[in-house]
Amino acid sequence: KTPQHWLNFIKTNGCGNCHQIGNYATRYLSPKLGQFESSEDAWSHRLSVGPAGHDMVNFITQLMTPDGGHLKALADWTDRIRAGELPSRTPPRPVGVERNVVVTVRDWLNPRHYLHDLTTTDRRNPTVNAYGPIYGDTELSSNAQPVLDPVHNTKTTITPPVRPDTPSSALANQVVNPSPYWGMEQTWDSKVNAHTSVMDQDGRVYWAAQNRSPGDIPDYCKKGSPLRSAQLYPLDVPHEGFFQNSRQVTVYDPKTQKFTMIDTCFGTHHLNFAEDADNTLWLSNNTGLGGAPGTELAVAGWINTKKFWATGDAAQSQGWTPLIVDTNANGKRDEGYNEPGQAPDYSKDTRLPYGMYAMAYSPADKTIWGSSLAHPGYIIRLDPGANPPDTALAEIYKVPLPGFGIRGMDVDRNGVAWLPLDSGHIASFDRRKCKGPLNGPGAEKGEKCPEGFSFYALPGPGFQGDPGAEENPYYMWVDQHNILGLGANVPFETGNQSDALHALVGGQIVELRVPYPMGFFAKGLEGRIDDPNAGWKGRELWVTSGNRTPFHIEGIDAPAPGAPGATPETASSPLVVEFQLRPDPLAH
Repeated sequence: KTPQHWLNFIKTNGCGNCHQIGNYATRYLSPKLGQFESSEDAWSHRLSVGPAGHDMVNFITQLMTPDGGHLKALADWTDRIRAGELPSRTPPRPVGVERNVVVTVRDWLNPRHYLHDLTTTDRRNPTVNAYGPIYGDTELSSNAQPVLDPVHNTKTTITPPVRPDTPSSALANQVVNPSPYWGMEQTWDSKVNAHTSVMDQDGRVYWAAQNRSPGDIPDYCKKGSPLRSAQLYPLDVPHEGFFQNSRQVTVYDPKTQKFTMIDTCFGTHHLNFAEDADNTLWLSNNTGLGGAPGTELAVAGWINTKKFWATGDAAQSQGWTPLIVDTNANGKRDEGYNEPGQAPDYSKDTRLPYGMYAMAYSPADKTIWGSSLAHPGYIIRLDPGANPPDTALAEIYKVPLPGFGIRGMDVDRNGVAWLPLDSGHIASFDRRKCKGPLNGPGAEKGEKCPEGFSFYALPGPGFQGDPGAEENPYYMWVDQHNILGLGANVPFETGNQSDALHALVGGQIVELRVPYPMGFFAKGLEGRIDDPNAGWKGRELWVTSGNRTPFHIEGIDAPAPGAPGATPETASSPLVVEFQLRPDPLAH
């Protein structure tokens, strides 16, 4: 519909969600793909190979226009590169504090299977699990979850359990045309589907992971259940086969080496702990982009983990709520609200059709924040109230121009939300800057408080005719405890197209670049303090390289700078990158 729609679709909410577009493996067409009459034909075939072929063909179909669309643009791009065209700018060398960065790169798992996120500590107290293992999340690729011992530099795997009828991701990601790397091998075959993980105060690891069939819904989720959440908003729609966002929660206790499955009624995606006496775990489900299907699943869920570990009762320990906006402006949640798609009756409240992707907790006021992927991008604030199934109220804010395109987000300890945007910006939203009421008629549209947003341009070249950087950051993490050393509440976004992280320090971007191997594509990141008395050596950020094709990363036998490994044995595995910040470039 607009250039922003187009860019959003080829950046974070399309191609750039899975690939570092422009790395060696992407910008060149491998001879192993076969012989073709044109680059356009080669790209058409290329987008159909491997387990993601169906999704890539679906995406490119939506970007086809009478002039050849994005398929022609990709072909023209590779032809120009083959003819010798170079980027419009050369990446600058590190300056100032950027020269103090220490980067340690390790690999884990194997080249066939990609990583999504990791966890290393309890965010609320980042000294938990000091010097301990790093745990990874393999999403669609594998049942095995990698474990890295950073002290002894050893890597192992653990495999969370699932119930017998749990479907595999292979059902939805069938290989139709052979990959130039793995042929017809089905490299995505996971029943666990572990997307994201967090660690609690006792060192237990919680995965947003599948552990049952999406068609096998517990009775306590349905109407007639004694659970208040189910009485008000039952979740009883079964799904056949593999359903991407039908995850529950699986927990691993390193002390006992035992797994525990928590069967949630709501799907799970990202998760974060609240700072409260119940150690409440809040979870998003990434469902609902503003229209059918899926709006009925757009809820926020939670688990009272204190109660769960005391009782073992998954049903009584969980709850969920749809996202209801106070459009009748009476200051409270009312049942009998407007449903999405209805002409609004502003004597009632209104349910949002948008689910949350990211999930963040605000220590400033104990509210929950999330992002929604619907274009041009939204952020949602949820105030749980005294009894969330009955009292939770949502506010929604649409990202205004020049910003657009969102996936991750986070919140600092002052309650300011930080967003990474496809427009090539880091943005902040400070609700304290809002003028006028934030509820009432029209509040469900997200158009309140544009004055709360501020934008900070990311470095790097832009597309021709577009003022923003080509960068499409996937996620955002705020260093609430000054772990790295750039300051408390400094936001870090994943520089997915620039082998980097970007921090915003005093209104200026600090780029933390990984010089080797090329192809670093950050996804999950956390900070940990191993020894608060050891200076810079006792604290670090841990980051996964989470592209869907780890074998695209520069190989140890790369025939050219940035090229993948020449054989399956020399192809890169997923990376774990450790960032530290010394006081000066020569400090030891």
